[in-house]
Amino acid sequence: MAPRLHPAPAPLSEPEIGVAILGAGFAGLCMAIKLKEQGREDFRIFEKASSLGGTWRDNTYPGCACDVPSHLYSYSFDQNPDWSRTYATQPEILAYLRRVAAKHDIDRRISFDTPIKAIVWDESTRRWHLSARDGRRFTARVVVSAVGALHVPKLPDLPGLGSFEGPVFHSAQWRHDLDLTGKRVAVIGTGASAIQFIPEIAPVVGRLTVFQRSPPWVLPRHDKRMSATMRTLLARLPGLLRVWRAVQYWRAEIVALGLAYKPKLMGRGQKRSARFKEREIENPALRLKLNPFYTMGCKRVLLSDDFYATMNRPNVDLVTRAIREVRPRSIVTANGREHPCDVIIHATGFAAFNPTAGVAIHGRDGRLLADDWRDGPEAFRGVAVAGYPNYFMLMGPNSGLGHNSIVFMIEAQVRYVMQCLGWIESGRLDPVEVRSEVQRAYNDQLRKRFTRTVWQDRPGSAWQLPCTSWYVDARGRNTALWPGLSVGYWMAMLRSDIADYRPAAGATAEPAERAATSAA
Repeated sequence: MAPRLHPAPAPLSEPEIGVAILGAGFAGLCMAIKLKEQGREDFRIFEKASSLGGTWRDNTYPGCACDVPSHLYSYSFDQNPDWSRTYATQPEILAYLRRVAAKHDIDRRISFDTPIKAIVWDESTRRWHLSARDGRRFTARVVVSAVGALHVPKLPDLPGLGSFEGPVFHSAQWRHDLDLTGKRVAVIGTGASAIQFIPEIAPVVGRLTVFQRSPPWVLPRHDKRMSATMRTLLARLPGLLRVWRAVQYWRAEIVALGLAYKPKLMGRGQKRSARFKEREIENPALRLKLNPFYTMGCKRVLLSDDFYATMNRPNVDLVTRAIREVRPRSIVTANGREHPCDVIIHATGFAAFNPTAGVAIHGRDGRLLADDWRDGPEAFRGVAVAGYPNYFMLMGPNSGLGHNSIVFMIEAQVRYVMQCLGWIESGRLDPVEVRSEVQRAYNDQLRKRFTRTVWQDRPGSAWQLPCTSWYVDARGRNTALWPGLSVGYWMAMLRSDIADYRPAAGATAEPAERAATSAA
């Protein structure tokens, strides 16, 4: 098959960059900080927006907060003893990221309002050519994609949606200029964002109609304010802060035993959720509508202290019928019933764990990553892709979690990428490109590991119900999550092996057979 051709890069407008980082969220800032700690000043972060923060800048809907304990959802090297709540809110997390960036003097290394639309590998110079949407061009020796796992809103394809006469927006693009007081509001979706903002807007809207495709498993959040005494102790006793963080980490980590090794263990959580629902909702018909029909963990487990209570409100309706069409002032369901509404809010999630969603990535021989991933994304250890030299990802395929802090995974990946960059700087290997057979062996092992997890269907099982979720791609493969303990991923990423990567011309490398063990 002939290679796909791409336009020759235009002349450069800026000096060459050593490491170009795409995105200034948790991942991009972590990468920049670690580069700076090694004394490197040849990096630049390209940020599409006018400020840093990633998903915590973009998602500003009412009630937006993290579902990972505050002290765990932070960098291990910059822990924050002063979180105000058990689960930090969006403004507080964004403020934390800004403080960390200022502390490490990263701000001046960020090119704001510079969305990169394409990157092209030039084999002759072994450099990446980057094109910004405003026409500016850059060149870099290495590109690190840190665009985030959940940043491109996914909108449903509903017949007639374009004819709706009222405001329509996604929860990640909240209309703060719009007063919802007294309005008839339709919310499409009952996922992680929806169960946070629904309790916030329900008391002020005239009527709230919630369209649910599949009910989530919900557990009580037990969110509360951190006492002044506790915050003072954590600030004055760094050892106590580290112990408290470790307790939270292992408390979360134990959940993976049910998710990834013995799904039957999720039964305990299901009973807790069922008791919680029965305690909060007295109406048997409503309780039945909110009863999940899949094993807990198949989809994201949600935490909320007030979602179930909100569904009891007299001005809230839960609709479980599929949407047939949207009309100028209403939504019509499959049974023909018309639900009047003035505003539609999409709480329909994101195009997850795919850096090609906003950037055209052209690799070796003119190949395009979006084409290579047409049937679903695939990478080596979530950070490298065969055919794309000196290109690394943070939060790439199969590096997400269903139970613990993604920041933990990001730090493991950054440490690994730093080792690969060391090969380039020392002249041991340049460019760095994972071998295709290594990537294939790694992903074959991942697929085998998923067969024992809660995310894998088990036909005929007496206790595990069918599982379908956004974690799974067009081939029926789970390309989003890591199928194991996060500590297992951390251990696998402790040491990068040069034998897993293509040798430079004339160089020799160790046999790659060991790569098949890298997913263990």
